[in-house]
Amino acid sequence: MIHILYIEDEKEIGQWVSKELTERGYEVTWLESGEGLEQHIASKDLAILDVMLPGLDGFSIGKRIKRENKDLPILMLSARTAVEDKIEGLNFADDYLTKPFHPDELVARLEVLLRRYQKNDDVLALQHLKIYTKDMRIINTLNEEEILLTGKQFYLLQYFIRHLNQILTKEQLYEGVWGESYIEGDKTLMVHIRYLREKIEINPAKPQIIETIRGIGYRVKL
Repeated sequence: MIHILYIEDEKEIGQWVSKELTERGYEVTWLESGEGLEQHIASKDLAILDVMLPGLDGFSIGKRIKRENKDLPILMLSARTAVEDKIEGLNFADDYLTKPFHPDELVARLEVLLRRYQKNDDVLALQHLKIYTKDMRIINTLNEEEILLTGKQFYLLQYFIRHLNQILTKEQLYEGVWGESYIEGDKTLMVHIRYLREKIEINPAKPQIIETIRGIGYRVKL
């Protein structure tokens, strides 16, 4: 599970963002200031920082995080829209999102940052598959042949891998991969999962990798 460090002092906004991200399958540690920051940096996959904070502001906290862990992606959130503020934030941070914002846009930006900072040496063994997660190269260990995916199949499998062992709803998957709200009755996701299963499952009619959780969605388990 992706673990996000979120620092925001406004309780209403903090509760809303934490709830939105948790419902979409992320684990969130929400702090209201930079106090005790050091104990959280090493265990997180991404940081979201508000600019206006009590004590050290988000810019100062972000620079400290990058000194401690240059490979931790940072997204700045701010009501400040001045170009100067954005430039200051982007001098060290990886992205800058102005308030107000839609949660779909926030999640889309997070997924881009997570893909950009994916670990170089990660190799995931998933039943008969060996997945090199840096470039999503997939080897079928039964015949040592590489499995080639289309762009959307790639992003769909990558999203499952980022949320291993979690039951994901159709809404979460569609919003996470297509970046749009799911419309009930749309067959796009179902078709892509069928084609993906045809490539990665031993028996697509009885899938063992991408499980169907009846009435809810899908899950990929280790």
